Amino acid sequence: MRRLSDAIYYNLIREQRYLQFLRGLGVSLQLTVYAAAIGILIGLFLALAKLGKISWLQKLSTLYVDIIRGTPMVVQLVLIYYAILGTSSLPKIMVASIAFGLNSGAYVSELIRAGIMALDKGQMEAARSLGFSYGKSMRYIVIPQAVKNILPALGNEFIVLLKETAIAGYIALDDLTRAGNIVRGRTFDAYTPFILVALIYLYITTILTGLLNKLERRMRASD
Repeated sequence: MRRLSDAIYYNLIREQRYLQFLRGLGVSLQLTVYAAAIGILIGLFLALAKLGKISWLQKLSTLYVDIIRGTPMVVQLVLIYYAILGTSSLPKIMVASIAFGLNSGAYVSELIRAGIMALDKGQMEAARSLGFSYGKSMRYIVIPQAVKNILPALGNEFIVLLKETAIAGYIALDDLTRAGNIVRGRTFDAYTPFILVALIYLYITTILTGLLNKLERRMRASD
């Protein structure tokens, strides 16, 4: 018990090291929100491209999804930061947001595409018979219904994205995991800082999961 209290003191209280974890958590959450927004926009475009009738756009979208899903996220992050955007003046958090957003977009596109394909084809036919163009039918009729159906899956993707941002330290971004590594370097405690990081992630994801479950119950009740 004494050793536990000492570990907590040296890794959290002394020199106000808890502030390092709080700042890291803030960066991780900010990065996740930015990346999720980018990912949804990219995913929507890719899904519509793959469902459209333009052959070269379908092939390009399929190739993009295959490449992103077939390569490790950490490799994509490093390549985008050092090779693609290496000479840009963008802040690290924006570069990381773009990298994670590009990755998330590939997975979101498949969710949206599956949600659209799961809808009854009569929805599109009914919209077109009322005089809606294809674009307006997708915008006002099909996509809103598809998003409602895949909202729980999108919520899970947000949680996965939050945990994936733990590799942002590869580009020296002070996220939550790197905060634990910084504290470890100061206290020479090999495991306590990372246990604290794991507990923080667990706490945040538990809250998000509870909110997601509550949303699902409300959606079922409305149906």
